[in-house]
Amino acid sequence: MALSQHLTHVKSILDKLYTQEHTFSFLDDDPVQIPRRYSRLQDQEIVAFWVAMLAWGQRKTIINKSNALFDIMGESPYEFIVNLDDDKRQLFRDWKHRTFNETDTLYFLEYFYRYYQEHETLESAFLLPDGTFEAKASLIHFHDQFFYHAFAPTRTRKHVATPARNSACKRINLFLKWMVRKDDRSGDMGLWSRIPQSQLIIPVDVHVMKTAVSLRLTAAQPVKWSVAEVITDILRKFDPEDPVRYDYPLFVYSRYSDELDRPIA
Repeated sequence: MALSQHLTHVKSILDKLYTQEHTFSFLDDDPVQIPRRYSRLQDQEIVAFWVAMLAWGQRKTIINKSNALFDIMGESPYEFIVNLDDDKRQLFRDWKHRTFNETDTLYFLEYFYRYYQEHETLESAFLLPDGTFEAKASLIHFHDQFFYHAFAPTRTRKHVATPARNSACKRINLFLKWMVRKDDRSGDMGLWSRIPQSQLIIPVDVHVMKTAVSLRLTAAQPVKWSVAEVITDILRKFDPEDPVRYDYPLFVYSRYSDELDRPIA
């Protein structure tokens, strides 16, 4: 189906930003730099997941706090976690990031400790029982099994979103983008192969929502899962195989909007 004149114009703007402004240098200020330092798959996915869950607030603070967290774990967070003991748990008593505190840290450690006793990769946790991936169902499934343990703290649930609560799941979708897409411009590592990048959902927060409204991709409304789906469905018309490649252009659009021929109604 041919795009409308308006959507064709929006696509040209986002393509221009992706091509001309999207450079590897932006990684200097992006939290994805942290998991990219590691070479072992399990280290990369543990670090990427944790960093993504901490990714709210100023980027500099996110990077500094994440670095401090993984400095405690040494060269291999995976080895640290699969050999977890009480002495190691005590090392996190003074570490916190905003509302993510010791209780949350200890549960994340415990989850990964138990998970990697039975699984080789965290990718399996995002697949449905039949081995497939469907964004909404898979994220609900992941959330439910992440908090399956009877001792899971209620307070920690706020740090791992789920579409079941109509959350846009910005940080989980960001993590999946890092793990599934392979794109050095974006820092996306492309380490997983069983989740199709065509099925990913765009990470949507208040900033991206404002951009989407400005571009008339959606009406002004609260950020929620259904909105992330609507925006992604439009981006799929731009690129059916890789809709979330427009994440960065949507993020930086406001910096360049005055210089661009904006699609005003």
